[in-house]
Amino acid sequence: MSFRWSAQATRTTSAVALSALLLASAAKHFRTPKFYYPVVPDYLCRKDEPGSRPNGPLAVMSREEWVASSGLLEVTAAVGLLIPATRKVAADATTAMFAAFLAGHIDAIRRAYGPKGTATERRIHTLRLPLQIPLILWSWSLRK
Repeated sequence: MSFRWSAQATRTTSAVALSALLLASAAKHFRTPKFYYPVVPDYLCRKDEPGSRPNGPLAVMSREEWVASSGLLEVTAAVGLLIPATRKVAADATTAMFAAFLAGHIDAIRRAYGPKGTATERRIHTLRLPLQIPLILWSWSLRK
């Protein structure tokens, strides 16, 4: 009996692999949240300290809350990708999530190359930004 690898098997394997990556990333959001702080733009972060600048209209959560929320989104996306009935919707949502994360990565690069940025920050964020493109394409490919 020969085994034939189908397109469906490839998509399922790909969905499982992306789901595993999302679950690992989500776990890191809760184990070491400070790793993600640089990719949360300042304009999204609520500042409650006395004497700080006023919050902008998008500053609805603290940096810690944004990191935790994105970790929860990644868990939700990972579970959705594992269930065939929700895979298309989860793939759409995951693609949108990765695309939205681009803003944070671009902001992190802007700050890394600014006057307060360090060589290490420039190196890290210059490498992290291009990684978003294959992730977006990968999640988009699971829409079938």
